[in-house]
Amino acid sequence: MTIDPWRITGQPEIDSYVGGRVELAVLLVNCLAVTTAHGRPVTPPQSGEQRRAAIIAELAAAGRPPSALTAADADRLAEVAGQLRPIFGAGDRILAVVEQLNDLLIRHKAVANLHGHPDRPPVLAFHRADAGLVDAWAADMGTALAMVIGVGQSVRLGACQAGKCALVFFDTTRNASRRFCDLSCQNRAKASAYRARRRA
Repeated sequence: MTIDPWRITGQPEIDSYVGGRVELAVLLVNCLAVTTAHGRPVTPPQSGEQRRAAIIAELAAAGRPPSALTAADADRLAEVAGQLRPIFGAGDRILAVVEQLNDLLIRHKAVANLHGHPDRPPVLAFHRADAGLVDAWAADMGTALAMVIGVGQSVRLGACQAGKCALVFFDTTRNASRRFCDLSCQNRAKASAYRARRRA
């Protein structure tokens, strides 16, 4: 019989913590920094209130509780999403964006620490206990992305390879073979390749 140490401590597994923060980065990039999706142009929300509504809607759709997000927070998160976008799909060019990620970590004061409420055990976070929402999210997302890159798994930070789709994703497949954001783009790419073969 083996004992799972995560069950003893009650802490979430580090993989689930990192995965959750990377998925949050994916959600924000796709919501705020992408201009083509599924073969069509899209216009990211432009005002703070539109961004706020879009983020809250995306969080709700992902089953995450909405947060006390302001329009000013949403504007700052749009800047963060724009800074995170080049990391996805960088592949062999990952070193070109590492400096930008390091700058983000410094700017948002990312620091591993334990904090929590007096009635609960402390939890691991990568932001200061007194950080505002934007700094907390940016520090946690940036650290999670840095951890994925730092263990040599940057290939898992993907961008859709279908034409006219700039959506990003976190590839959790066993062999890191995912190429498309979803099945609709995969099917579009297959149909396009089939038509190209028929013409040749």
